[in-house]
Amino acid sequence: MHRISFFALALALPVLADTTLYVAPDGSDSGPGTLQAPFATLVRARDEIRKLKPAGPVTVYVRGGDYELPATLQLTAQDSGTAGAPIVYRAYRQEKPVLTVAHRLAGFTPYKGKILKADVAGQGMHGIYFRQLFYNSQRQQLARYPNYDPANPSAGGWSYADGKPVPMYTDVPGEDKHTLKYRAEDAREWAHAEDAEVMVFPRYNWWNNIVRIKSVDRETRTITLAGDCSYAIRPGDRYYVRNVFEELDAPGEWFLDKASETLYFWPPDDNANPAVYAPRLRTILQIEKGASYITFRGFTFDDFEGTGIILTSATHCLIAGNTIRNGGDYHGSGVNVNGGTDNGIAGNDISEVGADAIVLSGGDRATLTPANNYADNNYIHHVGVFYKQGVGISLTGVGLRASHNLIHDTPRFAIWFSGNNLVMEYNHMRHVNLETEDTGVVYTGGRDWISSRGTVVRYNYMHDSIGFGQENGKWVSPHFSWGVYLDDNTGGVDVIGNIVVRAYRGLLHLHNGRDNLIENNIFVDG
Repeated sequence: MHRISFFALALALPVLADTTLYVAPDGSDSGPGTLQAPFATLVRARDEIRKLKPAGPVTVYVRGGDYELPATLQLTAQDSGTAGAPIVYRAYRQEKPVLTVAHRLAGFTPYKGKILKADVAGQGMHGIYFRQLFYNSQRQQLARYPNYDPANPSAGGWSYADGKPVPMYTDVPGEDKHTLKYRAEDAREWAHAEDAEVMVFPRYNWWNNIVRIKSVDRETRTITLAGDCSYAIRPGDRYYVRNVFEELDAPGEWFLDKASETLYFWPPDDNANPAVYAPRLRTILQIEKGASYITFRGFTFDDFEGTGIILTSATHCLIAGNTIRNGGDYHGSGVNVNGGTDNGIAGNDISEVGADAIVLSGGDRATLTPANNYADNNYIHHVGVFYKQGVGISLTGVGLRASHNLIHDTPRFAIWFSGNNLVMEYNHMRHVNLETEDTGVVYTGGRDWISSRGTVVRYNYMHDSIGFGQENGKWVSPHFSWGVYLDDNTGGVDVIGNIVVRAYRGLLHLHNGRDNLIENNIFVDG
């Protein structure tokens, strides 16, 4: 009998050749995509991979510099790799490529006082009604009343609804969700109130709404909103009004006149001709259904209007070692993994996003089939810029994991979860719940006995759950916050081996729960 050695067999197997492509800001899409003659765009590199159909691994090295994408970079099933031959887009060596969908605007001229103006239609922004503006990598304030108070962002810069206070949990017959009564000292004259929006924390101070104004009755001091808030606006609720030209009266404020397509801006540093950036699109990268084994590593995703990166029903994709910042409106987050399986968000720095930093969903609750999507080793801070229920990590589904993350400076929870067989472990979460009340570091509440059954919260270090709200008619902090908060009949959650330190109301809250295991935790200073 002839014997074939493993060594000989390995030599007989075909070797899958690596494919390497390069992209650089000074490259050319008509070139070959080599290190000496790189492509200019990631789209060209993507299309080259489609044309080559390589059997082996592919690495696209992207040189440092700024890449303004004219359209969202979309990857579909035809852009997939395999387990043995993945597709990797990554920064070249230690260089720093920046992907953005924001357009640079300049050409300012004096308008009035320190306010400048610039035509945006002639700078490639015709017909684009952007709602965010960035200068020196900082989001600027849309013109508002009262002015933003950077020294006291939670308690400063607010007006308060007029009227006699009503206890938060007392129902009032006949009240609606779209009426705000303002105080006499807050009366203002606005030529186009219908373009303005009210940002308000209605009734419970759990989260906020941003709703456009329908009309203003100055005789009764009543603002009627064009849509409903989550709850009725009660006397004493805090709010401000934004997107009002007449309120452009402070450094860092801006306003876009839709009709004339003119941008007005008061630079915070008195720069006579600043370069600012306005998003043209909501999303930078979208990995679509059927795409698999694709990695993005080492990029900065900067200045976007909605959600920076979206993965929809993808598998085995990885977003790793990136910086994701300065983007997202009330509905926009850093990264959204919408279904799919075995996708990872790992080692990223995520900050200054409109709502959540990372949103993970997936799995099947009827069969308890896990998604195995995960968020690991990310640094998350200063989220929920516009949506104050915005959290560090949101988990919804079956078989999801949040592990080894550092999360701090959030308006509400560090982690929000709903679903089965979820794991939250080895996270460090601190200085959270800075703008809301009745809240916790980690939170779930499904109002049924099975909403989070099988979930484990273990080996986390959570401290300084602050809370902010009304007490005896005054806005105070710390206020009404917990550490671990299992709300609304939560059942079947294990809370094991955590260290929970400094939560104003209490370190653990079980609200009508059952079958929850609380074991071997250290609770300090509640």
